[in-house]
Amino acid sequence: MKKSIEKIFPRPAQPGMVGDGFRVYNMVPGNGITKRRMSPFLLLDFNAEFDFGPSDHIRGVDVHPHKGFETVTIAYKGSVAHHDSSGNSGVINPGDVQWMTAGAGILHKEYHEENFSRAGGPFEMVQLWVNLPAKDKSTEAHYQGITADQMGKVQLPENGGIVNIIAGVFQDIKGPAETYTAVNLFDIKLEKGHQTAFSVPQHHNSAILVVNGEAEVNGQLAKEHSFVLFENDGEEVVIKANEQAVLLFMSGEPIDEPIVSYGPFVMNTQEEIYQAFEDFQAGKFGTLE
Repeated sequence: MKKSIEKIFPRPAQPGMVGDGFRVYNMVPGNGITKRRMSPFLLLDFNAEFDFGPSDHIRGVDVHPHKGFETVTIAYKGSVAHHDSSGNSGVINPGDVQWMTAGAGILHKEYHEENFSRAGGPFEMVQLWVNLPAKDKSTEAHYQGITADQMGKVQLPENGGIVNIIAGVFQDIKGPAETYTAVNLFDIKLEKGHQTAFSVPQHHNSAILVVNGEAEVNGQLAKEHSFVLFENDGEEVVIKANEQAVLLFMSGEPIDEPIVSYGPFVMNTQEEIYQAFEDFQAGKFGTLE
């Protein structure tokens, strides 16, 4: 049985800025979609393609804390560098993913990679926040840098496109990301007139972001930059591209626990939020310049 579509949302009318380097449309939470409705996905910020132009000043987001969840940055165009208080650093380029587990707490900064910043050019990214269950919120902070060549890959028949499996399983091919709860995250690239079909568990909270192009999803038209929210029924998803299209499919097992968040901290109780602030102010997240 095909999954029913609850609603297809257009992108918000206006983008917002995160720091001075990320011009994003906030897809989740918003449009009446709560954190609980999309659990375990807490946030989806979509930096639709935008040319920032060359700059001697490196744009980005300065040092900030995270605790209690994971940030997942998917690069489509442009390059992002990052540093954190655990001593990790790296660069993600088009096709790469940075999966950072903030866990018990971390300081982090991310910005346009220096050479990209000097040259300028198209910049297109997605950032997801993925919740952690209570038992894992105190796990030691760490990250997974996943390069394009490490992705699970399914070539579609008749040169119809490719599916890069970041997390979860697509047609028996497993993605490299290690997750704390069941998550599927598929980067789907379809050629015009071609389609793909796959199944995910009925109870998963599931959605599609149309990054580029236009497609029919389970028979309904999804235009560029729209967000397709599925009902929690059925298992099958069928996507047919009306033109060359790039889509991000996400599904996850809901975490049936209270969500209490404040800024960059996501916990289960208000008391834990107060403790997160105390830990941050006491320097327990480490140091980062």
